[in-house]
Amino acid sequence: MSNSMDRLLQEDLDKRRLQHLYRTRVRVDSACSDQLSVDGKLVHNFCSNDYLGLANNTVIANAFKKGIDDYGTGSGASHLISGHSKAHCDLEQQLAEFTGRPKALLFSSGYMANMGVIAALAGRGDTVLEDYVNHASLLDGGLLSRAKFQRYKHKNCIDLEAKLNASCSARKLVVTDGVFSMDGDVAPVVELANVCQNTNAWLMVDDAHGFGVLGNTGAGLVEELGLGVDQVPILMGTLGKAFGTYGAFVAGTETLIETLVQFSRSYIYTTAPPPAVAIATSASLELVKKEQWRRDKLKQLIVRFRAGAEQIGLSLMHSNTPIQPVLMESDTQLLETNNKLLECGFMVGAIRPPTVPKGTGRLRITLSASHSEQQVDALLDALDRC
Repeated sequence: MSNSMDRLLQEDLDKRRLQHLYRTRVRVDSACSDQLSVDGKLVHNFCSNDYLGLANNTVIANAFKKGIDDYGTGSGASHLISGHSKAHCDLEQQLAEFTGRPKALLFSSGYMANMGVIAALAGRGDTVLEDYVNHASLLDGGLLSRAKFQRYKHKNCIDLEAKLNASCSARKLVVTDGVFSMDGDVAPVVELANVCQNTNAWLMVDDAHGFGVLGNTGAGLVEELGLGVDQVPILMGTLGKAFGTYGAFVAGTETLIETLVQFSRSYIYTTAPPPAVAIATSASLELVKKEQWRRDKLKQLIVRFRAGAEQIGLSLMHSNTPIQPVLMESDTQLLETNNKLLECGFMVGAIRPPTVPKGTGRLRITLSASHSEQQVDALLDALDRC
């Protein structure tokens, strides 16, 4: 049986290799920072989501250690058994206040949050509508919810409104990324909120790549746009990107959060994150609020990179966020360029289908407040040469 299974699976693996779509893992032997040790070689890290440079911050690390001293290394159970600690409670309250919403709920990861929220709010007989280039976790959540699942054209509110008006469902859930993870562009959330209010639909925004980076205090895209819980009733954010720790949360009304506690299977049936991670995240939240210089520096680096990329004729996508994709003509060219960059000491993301649509492979370059101007200039020089 195992030999037969392996033969069939190997055919799929071989096909993926021939299509230049095979994925491989790179072993990193150092902490997440602006530089990484990869296979014994020091390379500049332009592929992480550590946008504010907090993943290896001493203050957060010390809070983590203190959390381990107080709570140990694991929670030991789900939130609804004995895994919900004071550290979790405190962080949920802090996140609710930070996002300007009544309540917040911690999840073990962004993927689990998105799967759990969509399935808890929509099911058979309901409709879920999602932006065509939403993150895989959102798309999977819509597909597995058993609701009628549709995708609307990217950032196209006219297409969305037409689909909403054609729906007879009592519950209509509209789901979008705030900052699109592979393109770096921003959803038209104000317009989406208006469409949802006019069609009696609920709006969910996954602000994984905006949380910590955008807004006056780093509370994300909805803060930057001045939107409250009435316009965006379901807000998701992750803690493993700009916040430099791990996990995710959903913020909204008390009724929403209690509904998730009762019906979200990915919350109910999984072990709670270690309390020490919650304590580390509380420390990170304070740094995000106090250290505005991180966001200011990040904005300056984005402007510098885009100006330099234009000078050397790179084909950039329209993005004013830390995600700066460089489109490639083919997957073969993409892999060759990525390998050359690595040889030059620069690690970037080589993104191919099915993560992005066929024919839109790109180098996914991400900037961080931990980078220097000299590093950005050196990357541009390497891109020009490669």
